[in-house]
Amino acid sequence: MTAVHQTAKLIRAFGRAYAKKWSFLAAFLAVFFVSLSALASLDLLPEAPEKAVEEPKVQANALTASVALAAPELPVKVEIPAIKLDVEIRNPESTDVATLDAALLTGAVRYPTSAKLGEEGNVVLFGHSSYLPVVNNEAFKAFNEIQKLEKGDRITVHGETATFVYAVREVTSADAESDAIPLVAEGHVLTLATCDSFGKKTDRFVVVADLVESYPLAS
Repeated sequence: MTAVHQTAKLIRAFGRAYAKKWSFLAAFLAVFFVSLSALASLDLLPEAPEKAVEEPKVQANALTASVALAAPELPVKVEIPAIKLDVEIRNPESTDVATLDAALLTGAVRYPTSAKLGEEGNVVLFGHSSYLPVVNNEAFKAFNEIQKLEKGDRITVHGETATFVYAVREVTSADAESDAIPLVAEGHVLTLATCDSFGKKTDRFVVVADLVESYPLAS
């Protein structure tokens, strides 16, 4: 077969293909949509565009970075500007009542088995409160006025290397004998608890707050 014949044959083939272009297009679209439906039913379609999922990931990472900025450590001081509270925190290792009572004579106390700063869970701090004028030991007034805190008030707790800021979630009164404080909690929670040493057993107040930020002391 000469080159002319080959060329003519190709031209005719192209002409037939061109004439049937709409048939080819319809067949292609039919196959495309059938394939698309099959992939969707099997949950095999590609993920959404990268930009659509990028922003939520950035926000989540920013929150995690703030919470996990410092390694878990013991609290050493608590400050609450709204009630002008500024108290040192003791960290006894034993849950023995006599040990805890002795620690309360010098300030607020972190309950030994509660969470540390930076850990997920409940950091439980408790201290005395008293309004009697004859009480000279300031440790007996460590948590005076915490019952006056309002939702959103800030509580700052300092560790050895970092500062943790919490926002008050709720303030309640409780019975010192029947109302328990959970040591396990989701997220990063702070609980302050106190009772009037010279009052009734029901004169107990509990403040629950959630972590909003943390940063190194150097900043």
